[in-house]
Order: sequence, then C-alpha cells, then structure tokens
Amino acid sequence: MPTVTGTRTAADRAATAVERASAALTRLRRGRLLHPAGRSFTGEVIVWGRSGPPTGVPLIDRPGRYAATVRLSKGVPTPGSWPDVLGLAVRLHRDPERPYDLLVSSSAAPPVLRHLPLPRRRFAGTYSSIMSFRAGRRRLFLAALADPDSADPGRSLAEATASARADGPSFVLAVASAVGPWRPFGQVRVGTQLGARADAALAFDPIGNLPPGLRAAGPIAWLREHSYRASRRTRGAEAQSGGSTAVTV
Repeated sequence: MPTVTGTRTAADRAATAVERASAALTRLRRGRLLHPAGRSFTGEVIVWGRSGPPTGVPLIDRPGRYAATVRLSKGVPTPGSWPDVLGLAVRLHRDPERPYDLLVSSSAAPPVLRHLPLPRRRFAGTYSSIMSFRAGRRRLFLAALADPDSADPGRSLAEATASARADGPSFVLAVASAVGPWRPFGQVRVGTQLGARADAALAFDPIGNLPPGLRAAGPIAWLREHSYRASRRTRGAEAQSGGSTAVTV
C-alpha cells in the first residue's frame, strides 16, 4: 500500500505533467490553451435571488447587480458557423476585491447530459458548468440558458459581435442539483465589444475566483486548476487580468 508521502508525490508528478503539457500547447497556439477564438464584451449581471430553498451561496440566493466582462468563444476553434464546443465566460467585478469567474460550455439541459460538453452551431442554447460544485453537502451545477426575450446572438463570433452592437443579447443564469431541473436566479447582459488587446489580456480562473459558498470538486476541477494555471503563466497573464472595472466597463 502506498504511503501518504508516496501518494502526494504521485499527485505532484501528475500535476507537473499536466502543467508542462498545457504550457507546451499554449506556446504552440501562441495564445489561450482553451477556447482561443473569442470576443469579449462589457456586460452586466443581475441576480434576482432564489425564491425557493436557499443554496447557501450568497451570490445565488441574494439579489444583486454587478458590472461584468463577458466572453463568447469557440473551443477548437472551427471556422465560421461550423459546430464547435461554444463557451460563455462571465467575470463579475467587485473592485477592489477579487472578481468572481463563472465559466460554462455548450451542453444539454437533461441531467444525464449536463456534465458533457456538446458541440453546436448557435450561441443561443444551454451552457453548463460541466464540472459540479459543492455547496455544503449539496452538489450543484451552474448554467446559462437561452433567454426567450433576447436578441439572437447568431451562429458565429462575427454574428455574435453584430448582435451585441445592435440589441445586446442576454442569457439566463440558472442552478440545478445533479438530477433536478434548472432554476433561474439571474441574467447576463452582453454590452459593448472590447478591443483585441483587452480580450487577449483577459485571464479567467474558474477555480480560484469562485464566489463564497461554492467549492469545485472532482477530477475535472483538478484538471482545470492545473491546465488554466499553466496557460496563464505561459501567456504572462494573471488570474485577475481584466478584473478592473476601470479597464473593462
């Protein structure tokens, strides 16, 4: 049976291997390791709060309004409107405190599929956190859902940018248990496009910038922690990059 020291050493070796591979791929891409093609925008997050039983996460349970930075992206990326794993990243600004980062990928609404990244053509649709979170003893998933009252964000990054200029698309934020229905608690509104330099400098931390009450758990969280860290370090970006409303809003 391996000793505690041996187990820790094996975990350290695995983390080092993941970070080295992530750094190498980041250098090869000359940019982000994950979702390299994207557009960033100013935005706003409005939290309505939960009317039902509380989740124990203040960001979800309590009404609030936050300036935000929103990034729409393609994972591979494929050309134009070809199917891809689409991404929606939202940074909630809380200057001078650290921001909150929420990252979701195109997925499906049913419980058996919400933990899988699924390619699609349209930016409107269901996005899931893929990895689950722990809130006390609860296991939760976060999502961004198509807003029925929103302008259509289109089928390509160019169309999404045009939609933002015209009407400003929006998405509904929702939370669910591993098997329960999605329960809306807020809205993300997409605003004005940011420049290419601001988009390149933006660096999200989906593990370190979680709101209080949420804890990332499981192998996907471990993999994200080490791969994102290596990608940021290789790009010369910090986990707080793009965290100032003075820059992005």
